[in-house]
Amino acid sequence: MLIAVTSKDGKEINQHFGHAERFLVYDVENGSAKLIDERKVDRYCSFDPESPLRGHLLTGIFDALTGCRAIVTAQIGDHPRGELEKRGIELFVTGGPIKQTLVELAKIL
Repeated sequence: MLIAVTSKDGKEINQHFGHAERFLVYDVENGSAKLIDERKVDRYCSFDPESPLRGHLLTGIFDALTGCRAIVTAQIGDHPRGELEKRGIELFVTGGPIKQTLVELAKIL
């Protein structure tokens, strides 16, 4: 299964969803997690006076993450959290080493 992760350094889950300019996409199966893609996105946390909820940015992020069953991030705001729930994408807010964390999360997905 594909899981997207926010990370500043590519090793730890340590980035806020809204600050991410890329998501690392891992294929997690059979007790291992393998990085298969890096998907660039426009940063959600940016000022836009004409669209304060920045729905167009969320749409772009969700389009970029098509095929991912879950997103793992260090933090996320209420609005994007609600939009993920509406779209049926599972969300996990946690920190720690990426591969180890994803293998553990896969056990409950």
